[in-house]
Amino acid sequence: MSLLADETPWVMISHSCSSSLCPPLVDPEPLPEPVLGIAARSIADLSRLQDRELAWLVRELDETLHGLKHGLEDCYALLAPIDPGSNLLVSTPRNDLVKGTLTRVGTRIVKGTIHLRLRTLPHQTLTLNPDHPIHVGALSTLHALLTHSIDLITLTLSHASTPYSPNPASPSSPPSPGAAAAFISAQLRLLSQSLADAAVLLRGPPLTDPDPAWTSRSASPSHFDPALPPNVSFHLGVQDSSLVLWLRALEPADAPLNLGMKFALAIGTARRIDHDEADRVFGYCCEGAERTGSPHTPPPGSDNDHGGTGHGFASQDGGKAGGGPPTTQVYVREKVRVETADPSLLSLSAKLSALSHTLALARQNLAAVMGEDIED
Repeated sequence: MSLLADETPWVMISHSCSSSLCPPLVDPEPLPEPVLGIAARSIADLSRLQDRELAWLVRELDETLHGLKHGLEDCYALLAPIDPGSNLLVSTPRNDLVKGTLTRVGTRIVKGTIHLRLRTLPHQTLTLNPDHPIHVGALSTLHALLTHSIDLITLTLSHASTPYSPNPASPSSPPSPGAAAAFISAQLRLLSQSLADAAVLLRGPPLTDPDPAWTSRSASPSHFDPALPPNVSFHLGVQDSSLVLWLRALEPADAPLNLGMKFALAIGTARRIDHDEADRVFGYCCEGAERTGSPHTPPPGSDNDHGGTGHGFASQDGGKAGGGPPTTQVYVREKVRVETADPSLLSLSAKLSALSHTLALARQNLAAVMGEDIED
């Protein structure tokens, strides 16, 4: 009995202690209205603060955008068709295989005289016809990109110069700073891509990679007076911000090797010229074939109306799919690359690099205030 009597107080104490240490769970009381009001006002204040920061940054960007526009206009002027143009020296180093001059006006080669002393062709002189200038494809595309870039920056400036209203009262009211900043950010992203594409064009294809553009974009014989011989490919491009001329001596793939050449190769008095396109067959069709048929097919009865080394080519019936211009299967007997420094293109490349750097900084600042990541 005494044990039961002694245990009762202990049990009661333990129950009371457990109740005090672990009180029953109850639903939390809702925050009072003053606290909710303070939180809402804080969020609104943060939103207004961000709008003010965006409005300030957009105003500060106005000067940067004007600088970008002036820089792009300077780049555009370097490709403008302004006479007398740029006179460029074309000459192979350490030998006289190719020597002459070209005159570039804007994106076209309007005048030029090239003296050829190739080892697989008779010595000859190529003279451009001033009535049929050669359009350089890379420069034409570059000109279009610069025009597009100026249009983009002009449209961006029109929004950056618009006064902003943090609380537009009607659809006709000026946009909020956030909406304007988002639009400007999107425009600057497009401008960045356009400048990157322009830089790629000036850089050109890598020297180590084959460029098959010559097989379909070589200059038409109509650009020359007298006409370009049918066994010569004259192709212009851009690499490393310089104008590059590729000259190729062509030979029909089905042309029989004459006995004199066979004997010379056998006794060692003649040898084939090694280059990266030797012993490969190419489907060749110059740039003017779509309009004039195959310009490298000589008229009937002419001296070049045969296949063979140094003669004209007979077009193959199997042209491009869909009835395109006919192509000729050819070997490249000799290939010469001549690079000529163009001061305008070099200056254009440097200006585009500086503009891209300025644009990247402006985009980073705008993205930091907007809380976004730059995606290129």
